Order: sequence, then C-alpha cells, then structure tokens
Amino acid sequence: MSLQAVLSQIDQDLPQATDRLLELLRIPSISTDPAYKEACDTAADWLVADLRSLGLKADKRPTPGHPMVVAHTKDDDATDKPHVLFYGHYDVQPVDPLDLWDTPPFEPELQDTPKGKVIRGRGASDDKGQLMTFVEACRAWKAVNGTLPVRISFFFEGEEESGSPSLVPFMRENARELKADIALICDTGLFDENTPAIITMLRGLLGEELTITGPDRDLHSGMYGGLAVNPATVLANVIDRLHDEDGHITVPGFYDDVPELPQDIRAQWEALNFDVKAFLGDVGLSVPAGEKGRTPLEMIWSRPTCEVNGIWGGYTGDGFKTVLPSQAHAKISFRLVGRQDPQKIRESFRDYVRDMLPADCKVAFQGHGASPAAQMSTDNPAFEKARQALSEEWPNPAAYIGCGGSIPIAGYFKNILDMDAMLIGFGKEDDNIHSPNEKYDLRSFHKGIRSWARILAALE
Repeated sequence: MSLQAVLSQIDQDLPQATDRLLELLRIPSISTDPAYKEACDTAADWLVADLRSLGLKADKRPTPGHPMVVAHTKDDDATDKPHVLFYGHYDVQPVDPLDLWDTPPFEPELQDTPKGKVIRGRGASDDKGQLMTFVEACRAWKAVNGTLPVRISFFFEGEEESGSPSLVPFMRENARELKADIALICDTGLFDENTPAIITMLRGLLGEELTITGPDRDLHSGMYGGLAVNPATVLANVIDRLHDEDGHITVPGFYDDVPELPQDIRAQWEALNFDVKAFLGDVGLSVPAGEKGRTPLEMIWSRPTCEVNGIWGGYTGDGFKTVLPSQAHAKISFRLVGRQDPQKIRESFRDYVRDMLPADCKVAFQGHGASPAAQMSTDNPAFEKARQALSEEWPNPAAYIGCGGSIPIAGYFKNILDMDAMLIGFGKEDDNIHSPNEKYDLRSFHKGIRSWARILAALE
C-alpha cells in the first residue's frame, strides 16, 4: 500500500473534503439546548451515512440524551492488524452572543484572511473539523487501496459540550465492543503553527465552594468593628495561607502523589523555546507567578495548582455600606497531576480550613466535581510511531506535551476500557472555540488529514 498515493489523493480531494465539512457544519447540533435535539439527531444520521459510504458498519445508538455513533471496519478487514478506536464529538457550543458573529454561525464558508484561508463557522475547530480530518484520511486510504491499514472503530458522541452525561454509562455497557489496542482523540491543538504535538499529560480538576459564617446577621461596623469576628477577614486569611512564600500549596499531603517530570520529556519541552513573555503579554501580564524553581511549561502542564475563582461577601452594590458581613464565600479549584486523589485532597483541604477557623466561626462546603489527572505512558510503541509520522508532515518535529486543562474522556478510556489514548489535534489558539467567529485553518484541516494518513501507515 502506497502512502504517497494516499497523500496525493488527499491533496486532490481537498475541495470535496472541505465541502463535506461545510455540509456537516450547517447542522446546528447544540447539545445543551433542548431546542436543537432534532439537529443533534440529524448530525448523528449524517455521520452514520458518511461512514457507511466508506464501507463501514455504522449505527446510531440511542442514549437517554443525544445518540452515539459507532462504526467498525468489516469483520474480514485487516483482522491481523492493530485495532484503534477513534473518538470525536459532533455536538457544538451555543453561539451566543449572536451579534458578535461577522457571519451566521451555521452558514459556514471558506474565507480569505491575512494569515491564509480559514473555514468559518460554529464547530469548525471544536470538533467537527478535527473529527473529519480522521474520517477524510480513512476515505483516502479506501479510495487508493480499497481497505484500511489497521482495524478501526469510530466512536462519536453528541454531549461533550454539555457534560457528557450519557458517556460513562454507554462506555461501561459497551466496553467489550469499544475495547481496542489504543484510542485516538482529535480534540486538541498544535503547540504552534509549525509544531505538532501529542498530549500525554492532562491535569485533573477538583472544585470546592466554601461559606464561612460568623455573626447571625450583618453587623454595623461602627458598633461591632474591632470586637466581632469578620468572616470576610477570616476568609482572606484562609486564602492567604493556602500558599507559602515560594508558591507551594500548603494543604497537608497535597504533594504526596505528584511525580517529577521525566528528563526526556523535560528536554523536549525545553526544545520548544516557549516564549513566556509573549504568552503573558497577550493577557496584559509580564511576570510569571506560581512555584519558584519551576519552568513556565512545567507550571501549566505538569504541576498542580490551587486557584481562587471567586470571592464575595458583604455589600458589593453601588456606593458604600459599613457592615461586617455575616457570611463570606469563595470558589476554589485545584488542578491535579500524577496520582493525586481528588477525594483525598478534598478531605485534607476541608480539614485544613476547619483548623484555621477562629472561635465563633463555622464553615460549610459544597463540592463541584472531582476528576483525577490522566497520564499516558509513552512506553507504548504506538506513541513514538505517531510522533515520527507527525514529524514527517510538519516543518518542526512533534513533541510530547502536557495540557493544563482537563479532558475527561482520556481518563475514561484508561479507567473503563483499560487502554491508553493519544491526543493529537490541529487546532490553533486563535480558533475562537466556544466564542463568536470560530474558525479552523484550511492548512490545519489539510495537513491534519495528511497527518492521520501517515499515522495510520505507521501503526500498520
């Protein structure tokens, strides 16, 4: 089977591939809004029909929410080859505020920009354009060779943008069918426009909301100030003590399960020449904060955090009101790495806060989710094969990188299906995902298709 012939087919078919993507983008599959339930169903049907056109066994599977799309190569197709599972999602974010869109979000089009051609429309980058890079790579393989180089299962969900309530139950009920040698996910981005990446570290997330209560009502600060405990001051002291002067988090046992970065990964990250001044400058900052002695990429990819996401209490309206508030509130999140246990950290944090409270104060907690980090082992030979294949397509060598955010599906593949996941995507930071005027560079779409074709050849 000739890889070069497949790549030539991809180049020749790019206009038709773009038209197919535009057709999918016209379907307003907003999963979080019940008004678009029929549109989500239509998107699932569109994908089933497209996968069947490639000779795959494809079906729409019902769930309590929006349907799943599952497809497989035929039983007699490459039975002696490795088996991969490709995941993507066909649902999209709401489009509000609509008045900030330059063109209608569900009337996608190919546009010329100063940086090149882009595909403009909701879902262009997240995740329909990314999903279709893999489908189009498979289409080219089938057109040239009549078959695919490996066994492939496809798994598309329609609730990723609304919390994936049906995902885990469906995966557990269909674990045997979905199990493969490795999972492939295309819902991430390039490191920069010329450097592809495979994400091997995803931070987990723990959310805590706390309310500190002192007096049984708001108090006049002239009558009670200086004598009565002030919950806002107590909360400020608690927050201040969560970090020491070196930026370390002081919650007992917090670092027990935090690994150090492997030297080979550290070397790859250093070679990326990350411009922290530009990164911070884009948001009006100039000086790195956080843990002393850590590089910027370490801090956002492989180190845990404790961040205050919101504080409120007392009078916050116009003018001034001299009160001691009865209550003070904060929302605090932890990004987790390695083998940190969210529940263990939750209990340690709560005990730590309780121990800091003065007399006459009490605290109530409300949890807001708890998911562990996901770390993929690059010992699996498929990772290095994929990295080399990406490096052959792009100007710069591909790198194993981390991700500061959380992508739960990668952890589910490990915990439920006991298989590693490779997260490979071709989005860019300026794609405006979840925002008005979302776009996907035509170059990302084109080279993304070529990249997957190379990876499939390498995994053969």
